[in-house]
Amino acid sequence: MRAITARDRDAGVDGLTLTDVPYPHAAENDVIVRVHAAGFTPGELDWPGTWTDRAGRDRTPSVPGHELSGVVVELGYGTTGLTVGQRVFGLTDWTRNGSLAEYTAVEARNLAPLAADVDHTVAAALPISGLTAWQGLFDHGRLTTGQTVLVHGAAGGVGSIAVQLAREAGARVIGTGRAGDRDVALGLGAQKFLDLGADDLRDAGEVDVVFDVIGGEILERSTGLVRPGGTLVTIAMPPTVQPDDGRAVFFVVEPDRALLAELARRLQDGRLKPIVGDVRPLSETASAFARHRRTPGKTIIRVADEEG
Repeated sequence: MRAITARDRDAGVDGLTLTDVPYPHAAENDVIVRVHAAGFTPGELDWPGTWTDRAGRDRTPSVPGHELSGVVVELGYGTTGLTVGQRVFGLTDWTRNGSLAEYTAVEARNLAPLAADVDHTVAAALPISGLTAWQGLFDHGRLTTGQTVLVHGAAGGVGSIAVQLAREAGARVIGTGRAGDRDVALGLGAQKFLDLGADDLRDAGEVDVVFDVIGGEILERSTGLVRPGGTLVTIAMPPTVQPDDGRAVFFVVEPDRALLAELARRLQDGRLKPIVGDVRPLSETASAFARHRRTPGKTIIRVADEEG
């Protein structure tokens, strides 16, 4: 089968190649998925799990990509909850071969059923962004109805989902980003937008939750906006400063089948709309990874065109 492989950590994007690799083995509680669409995170070539397994052993050549939508074609021993022929979407393991391949082995618990009327390309844009936004807002940020949340990167993959979820929960949403992101953020439901290049961040006033995806100076400046008892949540880096009378939380997204299913219901009935940007074939994955590229929405790799 064909897959994108990474063989040389020092080569970065230039080390990604489209090659023939062995068909994956379905271990206990695994399924094999025929991948129709896959998502990736540009920075994942720097993640240790891209290059080593859970025991720290080199596992190159490795297949990157951790988001997928496709169809189950095989069940491993003991696998329950999914069936052959079922449409699914979700996450691959951080330290195993990923989604940028025609077929991949995934723990069944990391996948959720996908309705027939949801496009694979749209579904593949949701797992990391959707789970991260939900866990950041509600599990770590404890956001509730009537509170105010400041979402950095409100037009990005994670931020755009966070804006929609927070609005649905009855929160007041302030979004930030570049000037060109204003219309997108407001269109998603943000009631106010701050241009990080021109506006004063202090114009946000006090907020109950800050959801940060940027880190650095923006993270530090945001700390002073958290009102007493509030929370600063970040996925960018462990915070070096704390709110005066609040919490600061850094977290890494975790797979959650039940939550994926909840997100899928919102996707199906139109309450949640991931922003899909470029859609590229598998052969153009390396150029899609290039860091200098900045396109609206999440870039998705189309691996297969037909069901079956």
